Amino acid sequence: MSLYLVQHGLSLPREVDPDRGLSEKGLAEVERMAVKAREIRIKVSRIIHSGKARAAQTADAFAALLTPGRHPEGVSGLDPMDDAAAFARGITGMDELMIVGHLPFLARLAAHLVTGSTEPPVIRFANGGIVCLEHDKDLQTWVIGWALIPEII
Repeated sequence: MSLYLVQHGLSLPREVDPDRGLSEKGLAEVERMAVKAREIRIKVSRIIHSGKARAAQTADAFAALLTPGRHPEGVSGLDPMDDAAAFARGITGMDELMIVGHLPFLARLAAHLVTGSTEPPVIRFANGGIVCLEHDKDLQTWVIGWALIPEII
């Protein structure tokens, strides 16, 4: 099983958009990343996001290419300062899940899954980037499989 952690794309400043939706550059990068995700045959059964505009728009771009006809779900517990360890307890390792969210939450979630502690970070995230964690069913642990950022595609 793979878990895909995606930091939302670049957002607009609060002064320009109080909801902080994606900027033109952010949307273009996310769309490019979604195309690459489809090209490398990422399979996801569900895409969830925090409900914030920038995360929802990012999730929509990935869903359009990875789960056509199925909409991403906004869920609670994915906000920047939410408890990553508590959220991790609900991840079963049974389905191919993509989580679209924010820092520092995603960094804390990755660290907790890989090491059992939310600090220090185990990988650097980038706006619009994908971090793939893989579940080792024999060892019952998560490992970092790979990461892909907009700057390299």
